Amino acid sequence: MPLTGTGAITTAAASAARGVGAFNVIQLEHAQAIIAGAEAAHAPVILQISENAVRYHGALAPIGVATLAAARAAKVPVAVHLDHATSIELVHEAVESGFTSVMFDASALPYEDNVRATAEVVEHCHAAGVWVEAELGEVGGKDGVHAPGARTDPAEAAAFVAATGVDALAVAVGTSHAMLTRDAALDFELIARLRAAVPVPLVLHGSSGVADELLTAAVDAGMTKVNIATHLNQVFTTAVRQALAGDVRLVDTRRYLGPARTAVATEVTRLLGVLKATLPGDDPRPAR
Repeated sequence: MPLTGTGAITTAAASAARGVGAFNVIQLEHAQAIIAGAEAAHAPVILQISENAVRYHGALAPIGVATLAAARAAKVPVAVHLDHATSIELVHEAVESGFTSVMFDASALPYEDNVRATAEVVEHCHAAGVWVEAELGEVGGKDGVHAPGARTDPAEAAAFVAATGVDALAVAVGTSHAMLTRDAALDFELIARLRAAVPVPLVLHGSSGVADELLTAAVDAGMTKVNIATHLNQVFTTAVRQALAGDVRLVDTRRYLGPARTAVATEVTRLLGVLKATLPGDDPRPAR
């Protein structure tokens, strides 16, 4: 199945009140596991590569080319997304490489500067047919826009979308990045108000900290794209630790990365069910 546009996947899900799982890739095993999990769930999925992951690999190409190749070989619709990019140059490289979307994060800037920078990114990406996500909210604490007390104002969000032309908006409704516990308290009344005010799909960042039942409720309230990274890293790392603890002589990396890949695939399948992401019917079809 060919690589699928992020916009096609997300817009179709929003129209059908389904969620879309957007999971972060650090190693190739992550990409393989996420795709395997999506195939088992008969659901589309978004593979995300963050600016931090690019920095870890030293460049976008090594992990980007591998992830795009894995996506093109998938049996379900798969998009490849650049996550939390603050570098304009990196955005341009992702567009040239064939990524189907980018998330440009200028949320730490003053509002007017955020609008100006984001609008410039949107113009460049739309000229290449690439979908753009941006972020808006009150900056506070070391967690930035997604400190637990941060909230996005619906009127400001609607104005931001109109001024920038972005295709989706990440909003602050009670989550925080890199949470290791799943006890975040979501503001469902605010999600509903944002859904009514904002004409593009809403994105929930920091979803690793949200319990299953609240993730489902967030989709029901109007969230579409749901980003999950830390939770899957916990699953991956736990499986590696168990494999190594079970055999102190184990040195073949395939013998512990393989079980980790399988564990993540199983969890992705489960989470896609929680997000109501499964396509209707028995056969996965590309979103249109």
